[in-house]
Amino acid sequence: MHSVHLKLDNIWHNYGPLESCNWTLKSVDLELFRGELLGLLGPSGCGKTTLLRLIAGFEQPSKGFITLDNQLISSSSKLLPPERRGVGMVFQDYALFPHLDVWKNVCFGLSRNCDKSRVIWILELLGLADLRYRYPHELSGGQRQRLALARSLAPGPSLVVLDEPFCSLDVQVRLRLRNELASVLKTCSASAILVTHDPQEAVAICDRVAVLRNGEIHQCSTPSELIHRPATPFVGSFVLSRNIVPARYKDGLLLTPIGNINVHEYENCQYTSELMVDERSLQLIDEDLKNAVVIGREYFGNHWIIRIKLDNLILRVWHPIDKQIEVGTKCSIGFKTGANGTCYPGANNLTFA
Repeated sequence: MHSVHLKLDNIWHNYGPLESCNWTLKSVDLELFRGELLGLLGPSGCGKTTLLRLIAGFEQPSKGFITLDNQLISSSSKLLPPERRGVGMVFQDYALFPHLDVWKNVCFGLSRNCDKSRVIWILELLGLADLRYRYPHELSGGQRQRLALARSLAPGPSLVVLDEPFCSLDVQVRLRLRNELASVLKTCSASAILVTHDPQEAVAICDRVAVLRNGEIHQCSTPSELIHRPATPFVGSFVLSRNIVPARYKDGLLLTPIGNINVHEYENCQYTSELMVDERSLQLIDEDLKNAVVIGREYFGNHWIIRIKLDNLILRVWHPIDKQIEVGTKCSIGFKTGANGTCYPGANNLTFA
């Protein structure tokens, strides 16, 4: 079993006075295991970067405790300075020194007489050894990102935190670098926390993912658990792009804006308030009453995902690539027989008859 490297215990934070109650983070409990790459995933403004700044020591919690290797580093009454934490940080904008070349950027902050063999090794590991005398403006975006990572790893930190490090890169460079990140961290024996708003990125490379919304953690699980057992409708919607439909139980039926579902044979549906379905569980149906409209479509190689507005709902529906459908088309929508859905609260699975 992996040992706990970093622990956040009942963390609360706001940027104003305590009595304002405008909490950026609310009762966050989180553990990072040694050698693990943990993703912090959520929409803009959910508290991801604030959580990272608390870990790095740039912010202080209003309530709660943060321990690193069982040593208290942050509380409402104690704040160990960032430079004494042994935590490397990679910023979203790289934060490189434009007047220093690659070598001097990586060595910045190291003592003048320290052994520089680790710096040489890091530069070789990240493919920057031949660029050591170039300045940041002479590097590509991917090379600058590697340089920022090299500088954070040079002092030999046990923990590295990365704030959306790939967001400004083009698609191909972003894919290549994020796939290399885990192996680089493992080679350097570092644990890491990666902030991202991209579910595909988090699920692809992280050992576990913590999903945040409005300062609260909805679920912290392995990618497989997130995909197969989303704990809340928000996790299903944000991580998996599932449709969330309001539902109400009455006399053995779930009543929804899309249609009614027979749930006589299922238990624990009486308290259902929301139904989660994927894009393949819905279909366009041939009805005279066309109460929905196509408002957008996305191309996925061998199929379309069309976006449909039904009353106040925006739904995603799988559609064959060889069947054209134009934005603005009026349509009707229904559940597919034999498809699956999940009822909340309770995360109970059911099959549509």
